[in-house]
Amino acid sequence: MTATKRTAPLADLGHVPWPEIKDSTGSAAGIPVLLTILARGDADSADTAFGQLRRRICQFGFVVDEATAATVPFLWELVRLPQVTCRAKILRLLKSIADARQWETTAVAYPKLLHHPDNYVAWERAARRAVRDQRDVLRQLLAEPDTEIKRASTELAAALTD
Repeated sequence: MTATKRTAPLADLGHVPWPEIKDSTGSAAGIPVLLTILARGDADSADTAFGQLRRRICQFGFVVDEATAATVPFLWELVRLPQVTCRAKILRLLKSIADARQWETTAVAYPKLLHHPDNYVAWERAARRAVRDQRDVLRQLLAEPDTEIKRASTELAAALTD
């Protein structure tokens, strides 16, 4: 029998150049700390960190930033961990990101936005693609006994149907 090597949660956080990318506050350098608190924190700490993270990567529930796409794989990782206390909230955040069309809609009326040095439309598309890339995780989540996780997973799955 061979043992499977388990990696620590969020082991790949260091592979993202967080200080070089932007979130709604400026530098995304603080995102790894917030993700770590979500992974390891008690419910109150995780809830506070979640609120801060949400504001940084999906402000107002529909405005994404450059750091959003880089953050999404870690959110998918967190929803798989039963000890994470805010998994349903994370699933709803992923749905908000998947639904985000703020910049794309604005670019229809103002095409010059497509040539802005901060490529908002590309960031938004990359964030939606990052959510879609791991939608197979939803099968596992839909089988969980927690009704809140099931409901949030069902809503996200509906948002991801092509």
